[in-house]
Amino acid sequence: MSVETEQSIAITRLPAGLGGLLPALTLIGLFFVVPVLALLLRSVTDPAPGLQNYAALLGDGTYARVFFNTFLVAFVVTVVTVLVAFPVAWMLAIMPPALASILFGIIILSMWTNLLTRTYAWMVLLQRTGVINRALMAIGIIDQPLPLINNLTGVTIGMVYIMLPFMILPLVGTLRAIDPMTLRAAALCGASPLAAFRRILLPLSLPGIAAGGLMVFVMSLGYFVTPALLGGTSNMMLAEMIAQMIQSLLNWGLGSAAAFILLVVTMALYALQLRLVGSKRAAGGA
Repeated sequence: MSVETEQSIAITRLPAGLGGLLPALTLIGLFFVVPVLALLLRSVTDPAPGLQNYAALLGDGTYARVFFNTFLVAFVVTVVTVLVAFPVAWMLAIMPPALASILFGIIILSMWTNLLTRTYAWMVLLQRTGVINRALMAIGIIDQPLPLINNLTGVTIGMVYIMLPFMILPLVGTLRAIDPMTLRAAALCGASPLAAFRRILLPLSLPGIAAGGLMVFVMSLGYFVTPALLGGTSNMMLAEMIAQMIQSLLNWGLGSAAAFILLVVTMALYALQLRLVGSKRAAGGA
């Protein structure tokens, strides 16, 4: 086949390929690009054209504290979630399939349980007279009830529980793709369990940690229900502040600017992850 013929076939096929993508591009344009542009336009035009909304958010100490609370909680929740989820995911990866299926069902069931129900359950457990404080006092660890609710501690505990499945599931997929013979080979070569974990298992599981960690961090940045119920009014996070600005104060410009900043941070984090681990590995692939 001549070069001219191949070029003519490629040119003929190009519109057909674009035609197949047209429905997806239309949906992305209608449900993502247009709302984002409307959000950006509202943030720089309400109540007057300019960047006064962004200047207020970045220059006011009250708003800065909300941003600090949001990123601090998201970071701590992500780190604790990784530490708790890793041994659970490893156990699911190496246990017999029948037993793993049962545990998977329990984890999935916790995801399907209503979010308000789980949050209200933690409100009961974390009270000064709740089960956790009573148990700690009964075994002599504390003398007085700990303040576990209406603060960032309660928010962190509740969000770690809710985010765990989103960290476990991508980690299990990555850990199952690791050949167990690599760990046995390391042991035969004299590596200690800690050395095998640090030099083999941990590096190979980084794609799953990165995928789950990004998901948990981004979801934590925009979480509303759990911080609102467990954090109290003095520990507001960004999503709660945006809702208050729009629903109570009717300050659409400031709320839109805060939401746009949250979106930019999320996109920047995703771009950074793609840069560091690649698109396939960022999605949790091996």
